[in-house]
Amino acid sequence: QVQLVESGGGLVQAGGSLRLSCTASGITVSINAMAWYRQAPGKQRELVAIMRSGDGSTNYAGSVKGRFIISRDNAKDTVYLQMNSPKPEDTAVYFCNVLAGARYSYWGQGTQVTVSS
Repeated sequence: QVQLVESGGGLVQAGGSLRLSCTASGITVSINAMAWYRQAPGKQRELVAIMRSGDGSTNYAGSVKGRFIISRDNAKDTVYLQMNSPKPEDTAVYFCNVLAGARYSYWGQGTQVTVSS
C-alpha cells in the first residue's frame, strides 16, 4: 500500500521559516519526480515546486522562487520544502505528490501552513 506521510506544517510568522517533509513508502516502481502543491481556500490547487529524479532539475512557481527550496533524500524517498520568508499569501494546505512509473500519481493527505502577518 502506497503512503505519503507529510509533516512540518503549522503556524509561522511572516519572515520566519518552516520546513515540510514528505516520506513515501510502498512505491514499487521508479519515482520520476516529487513535488509540492498547495491549495488555498476558494482557489485551485497549484504547483509550488517539483524536483525530477533523472537530473535533479527543479521548477518553482513564480510566487515562491527565491524563497522556497525543494530537496530530496533519495535513500529515504523523502522530499522537503524549505519555506523561507513566508508571506501571509502562502497560507494554504500543502500536498506532497509523487509521479512514479508510466502513469502513477500519488498524493499525501495535506498539511496546513498558516502564515501570520
